[in-house]
Amino acid sequence: MSLAPLDLLRLCYLSLRGNLLRSGLTTLGVFMGVAAVNATLQVRTISYAVIERQLAQQIAPQVGIYLYSEFYGSSLKLEDLQYLKQRLKGARALSAVASINYGSVVYQDREVKGISAEGVSQDFLLTSGQKILKGKFFSQTDYDYYRSVAVINEFTAKELFQAQNPIGQRVFIAGQPFTVIGVVDTKVWRKGAKPEGGFWLPITLRNALTNSTGIDTIQVRPWKLEDIESLQETVEKQLLQRYPGSQAYTFNNVREILAQRKTLELTSRALLVVGMIALLIGGVGIANIAVAAVIERTPEIGLRRAIGATQREIMLQFILEAVMLSLIGGVAAIVTIHGLTVFVAKQFDLPYQFDAETAALALGSALAVGIGAVFVPAVQASRLDPVQALRSD
Repeated sequence: MSLAPLDLLRLCYLSLRGNLLRSGLTTLGVFMGVAAVNATLQVRTISYAVIERQLAQQIAPQVGIYLYSEFYGSSLKLEDLQYLKQRLKGARALSAVASINYGSVVYQDREVKGISAEGVSQDFLLTSGQKILKGKFFSQTDYDYYRSVAVINEFTAKELFQAQNPIGQRVFIAGQPFTVIGVVDTKVWRKGAKPEGGFWLPITLRNALTNSTGIDTIQVRPWKLEDIESLQETVEKQLLQRYPGSQAYTFNNVREILAQRKTLELTSRALLVVGMIALLIGGVGIANIAVAAVIERTPEIGLRRAIGATQREIMLQFILEAVMLSLIGGVAAIVTIHGLTVFVAKQFDLPYQFDAETAALALGSALAVGIGAVFVPAVQASRLDPVQALRSD
């Protein structure tokens, strides 16, 4: 006589409740394994979130390059920017930067010291990843007509203007007047740096004021963070081909973060292996308990087969029992790790958000191990001869 699905589930529940010690030990094994796997995934997720937060606080990942040559001089030219734009296919944006090094910005009776005013090309914001908060960035007309306009960052705006709107205000650097036309967000150059004032003007105006055609550095932003080291090599190679015998100095602003990511990858893999081993050990425990259960319940299996239970139902009963215990242990582990993670994240100001995909992966691994561990004993149980099983009592 075939059992209805609900009756089969009820039978599984009664069987598990009938031996609480065995069920508890099996669930504990699953709990420990899932907890290890889920904790590893949570550490990895939070670590990557910390890296993303660090990247959001600094200017976009980019490569900078200086060039020195006894023959060509110590400065790059704007023509080199165009040269690289035509040849760097893996670059998202390129811009030129040239400093004036005046040191302070004055507005009425207020002064912000320690600011390096810089002339920048038109793609500077795309390279740096900064956003306009007020006003606008330089137009082509500003470059063409050498307009005495400036863009400042939020740090400089608060120091100079406090609550006043900076747009349209006139500021001075070494007696030279500039009209503020835009404010961008404040971002540090690299991890660990402190926020500081920023002041930018059209690079054509900077060259006119300094009577120079050279630029200090060319900044190149990659499409992906992972490409920055290869892009750095390509930039250096291209400029050395253009200026043979020169010395190129390249750098990037994410070296520490790249090293942190590599360390994280290695650590995550090691911890994940440990977690999977713990889960497999739990699976071995489930298999041992399942084998013992088959031996202990042999008369029950014989009786059920004698009154019409099919081999499929016997096998499904053992598999469903494993699924139920895996679900209980897995869900308990996920809830526990989630609660601990929330507590730790609040204590240490770490970015954390419950990830359903991570939870599903951990729970799925528990189910896979549970079903895999009990499958062979379940098949053996379903193939028992009813007569021999009844005689074993």
